[in-house]
Amino acid sequence: MTDENDIIANRREKAGRWLQTTGGVYPNAFRRGAHARELHELAEGRDKETLESQAIEAAVCGRVMLRRVMGKASFITLQDVTGQIQCYIRKDDVGEAAYEQFNDLWDLGDIVAVSGTLMRTNKGELTVHASRIELLNKTLKPLPEKYHGLTDTETKYRQRYLDLIMSEESRRVFRIRSRIVAAIREFFLEQDFMEVETPMMHVIPGGATARPFITHHNTLDLDLYLRVAPELFLKRLVVGGFERVFEINRNFRNEGLSTRHNPEFTMLEFYWAYHDYEDLIELTQKMLTHIAARVADGQPVSWQGVEIDFSQPAERVTMAESVARFTDLSVEDVHDAGTLTALLERLNVPVEADWGWGKRLNAAFEAQVEERLTQPTFVTQYPTEISPLSRRNDANPLVTDRFELFIGGREIANGFSELNDPADQAERFRAQVAARAQGDAEAMGYDEDYIRALEYGLPPTAGEGVGIDRLVMLFADAASIRDVLLFPLMRPESGTAPDGGDG
Repeated sequence: MTDENDIIANRREKAGRWLQTTGGVYPNAFRRGAHARELHELAEGRDKETLESQAIEAAVCGRVMLRRVMGKASFITLQDVTGQIQCYIRKDDVGEAAYEQFNDLWDLGDIVAVSGTLMRTNKGELTVHASRIELLNKTLKPLPEKYHGLTDTETKYRQRYLDLIMSEESRRVFRIRSRIVAAIREFFLEQDFMEVETPMMHVIPGGATARPFITHHNTLDLDLYLRVAPELFLKRLVVGGFERVFEINRNFRNEGLSTRHNPEFTMLEFYWAYHDYEDLIELTQKMLTHIAARVADGQPVSWQGVEIDFSQPAERVTMAESVARFTDLSVEDVHDAGTLTALLERLNVPVEADWGWGKRLNAAFEAQVEERLTQPTFVTQYPTEISPLSRRNDANPLVTDRFELFIGGREIANGFSELNDPADQAERFRAQVAARAQGDAEAMGYDEDYIRALEYGLPPTAGEGVGIDRLVMLFADAASIRDVLLFPLMRPESGTAPDGGDG
């Protein structure tokens, strides 16, 4: 077996000889006439004789994925962003010098251009019969072996460019991701929402209970926090009179890595004045139906062997009811803190002494219910104790007008009627500050300017956050969040210096 270092050395030598023929520059004059998919669509229904008589010109470019050299005539397969197309290269058609360069210098993985006319082989495969060929970029490293592809998971995530070259499945996932984001943007613009951008660096961590990343601005000598959520800034815009706003952007949370979590992730957040969480549930259902129509042609989606139909109304259940459903407790039992404590002890879930009924209920929900909610389910009436920005329920102040949407055992969305009482919000901020002082790294700070904004008047408003990455996982049938992130966070490679150079 040839050592990879020998292969790279051989390719470097070829690259040197190739650059001598180009005057030392990488060619940049070729212009594509059509993509592979466009040519396949153009030639559909045209047989060998028809294409031969029509002499349709084609100019394609891409990466060489297959190469069959047969004396004075050879075949290569090019891959571009839309797919693959075969090319037929014959010495008599492209000239002796070009054909010798093809034989001598071209390798799998090289980026090339081919101009010619469309034909079909005797087996009926659409092919570009080359009249001109050109090497555009000589690759120095060999591609993985075709039939095994990129099998190492870490390499797949770390060298995503190589994964995308070799895997049609990975390319499919990220096309789906792009279509989902486009569908979301289309949906909200059609609903007369305005797209906005809010700061990524905050003076005070807030908008969600999560541990923030800390950075420092040298000129101002000021510690800043990468945002955990855009919520408080978006609601400032509602105070200012923009009654329907949405943002699709990054959030950052200093948490662990798992199949569900990446410290940098993409969220949709939107705020809707003069509406409540009930309206959000209805709008969310419409949004999911819209996405399914654009991405899955309205058909049910298969995720990890489970069929999910977004055209059907999702189930609704309160958090207390859901805990009762999946335990031996009644709904009345679930409303008793002592009974919940006994349940958590049986489940070996640690209980902090300062936890009230709400945190105990949430712990029971996370331990017994969350992963079982496979079909779309809106869980409502979240405890006030764990909902510092949500409006209290009029009938029961222990819970809020809040829901979370679960699909595939994972939280996909979190929405609620917003708390717009400045005194109540200030009190909850103070409780968060106290929790932070006692060691809760996820608690929020006291945002005085946000309280000031509320004092100018936030209309009755509903707001929601939707996890884009987890939504993509559902539509792309991906088991891990890393499969839907182009560049997930990875530990530095061993032997790599902290500055990114070679150690």
